[in-house]
This record gives sequence, structure tokens and C-alpha cells, in this order.
Amino acid sequence: MSGHNPLLRLEQRASEADQIIEYLKQQVLLLKEKAIVQASVREEKKLMVENAKLKNDIDDLKKQLLEKEKKRGVLAVPMPSGDNSVECSKPTPPKPSVAPASSPAAAAVQSPPPTDEGKKKKPEKKGGEKAEKKQAAPSQEDAKVDVSRLDMRVGRIITAEKHPDADSLYVEQVDVGEASPRTVVSGLVKHIPLEQMQNRMAVLMCNLKPAKMRGVVSQAMVMCASSPDKVEILDPPSGAVPGDRVTFQGFPGDPDKELNPKKKVWEQIQPDLRTDDQCVATYKGSAFEVAGKGVCKAQTMSSSGIK
Repeated sequence: MSGHNPLLRLEQRASEADQIIEYLKQQVLLLKEKAIVQASVREEKKLMVENAKLKNDIDDLKKQLLEKEKKRGVLAVPMPSGDNSVECSKPTPPKPSVAPASSPAAAAVQSPPPTDEGKKKKPEKKGGEKAEKKQAAPSQEDAKVDVSRLDMRVGRIITAEKHPDADSLYVEQVDVGEASPRTVVSGLVKHIPLEQMQNRMAVLMCNLKPAKMRGVVSQAMVMCASSPDKVEILDPPSGAVPGDRVTFQGFPGDPDKELNPKKKVWEQIQPDLRTDDQCVATYKGSAFEVAGKGVCKAQTMSSSGIK
């Protein structure tokens, strides 16, 4: 029996040691849980402090916003409280606000604008209505485009000679009823012999913008019946003299002083210039006419274009 007692005591002590170890483990777990709880509490306290600080900052910002809105004249709107209940009430009509008399805006609204009755009326200038009518009238450049805008005149080719720098051009001196002859450059060398260009009557368009042709400025254009194979200078009626105006029945009006190339007036009119079946030069059926003297014609070319 005595031999078994030490073993029993050892077993008992081992069992007690196991219990102690288990107890210590439980204590360690409890300590860990307590540490976690304490850390959570500290974190919670920290968050609560930060939350309170943020709330104070928000309140300060609200106050600043309200003050700025008051300065700008914006009506203050009460901030919603924590109570979400809504109380229904009858809307009360807003009281009319009366602006102070010293306010410039109020003075502008209350006092009517000054009228012109107290002012002295300036005497109207004579002919004022006529001046307005003149201003309202369309300019010559914006007027209706027809042959009346072309300055067609009878002229006499005094002399003609070959262009010094162009084999296909003549340079002519032409009397169109002005103080001095005009220089005209024409591409007629291949169609009309030089001797037939001397001292002959012709019809000229005198309000084209002067243009330089191979170094020589041309101040008018000799009007011709024209086809791909043949060209004839238009003849004025017998008895016409340099400077006589060529007119067109049904197309009254004064010609432009000078045609604006940008308006393309000549380009719009030219397609309607033709000789009829009697070789009479016409615009939309109306003859080239010198008042009291007759019509302008080509020698042999009928139903041909004119340019």
C-alpha cells in the first residue's frame, strides 16, 4: 500500500496541475477579451469626441452661412430639427413689404419717368422728310439689275493700232463726246482688219471699271455682235454723233457712274443682249436706240450674242 501512495499523489498533483493550467488558459482568454473591450471603449470615446467636434464645426458653418445670406438679403430658412413630424397649417399671405423712401430702387419705382412734355421741342428742319426719303431709297448698286444701268454711247474710233505687247489686241483712241478721247483696248485683230478700224462709228459701253490689258489701261468697251466664228462692230444709226446716249424702250433710268465688278452687273445683263432676225441689237427684245435717230445694228449677223 505504501508503494502505491506516491503514485496516487503524483496522479492527483498532475490532475491538479491540469486544472490549474486550464484555469490559467481561461484567465488568459478573459484578459484578452477585457483588453479588446477596453480598446473598443477607448476608440468609442475617441469617436464621440471627434463627433462632438464635427458637430460644433457644422454649427459654426451654419451660423456663418446664415449671416452671409442675411447680408445678401436672402430670407433665412429655419433648419430642420430632429423631429421629423410635419405640422400642417394654413398658409398665411405674405405682408407687402414697403421699401424705405430713401432707397434708390424705391424712388425709381415710385416716381414716374420724366416725360418730354416739359422739354422744348426742337423745330424740325425744312425738307427733313425729303432727307429721310433719300436715305430710305436704295443705293444705285442695290437697284434692279437691267440694261438701264449700262452707260451705252455712240462713239467714233479716231485711230487704231496694234498693241505693242499683244498680237491679238488693238489700242484705239475713241471720241465718246467728252473733252478728250478715251483709250480702248479691243481683241478684234483676228476679226476686223486694221484699216476698217480707222475713223469709224461704233457703240461703246463707257462705265466699266478701267482695266489694264497687257500694260495699257482700257477705259471702255466696243460693243460687237459675236459668234464663235465671226465678230461685227455694232453700227449706230445714221446721223448719230459721239456722245449720243443709247437707250432701251421699257427700261428707263440713269446708268451707274461706274459698274462695281463685285456686283457682277454686266455679267447678269450680257446674256440678254442679242441681235434679232433683222440684225437689230436688242436687250430682251428692246432695241438699242438713239432717240430720234434710229436703232443700232450689226451688218450681217442676226440672232447672235452681243458683247
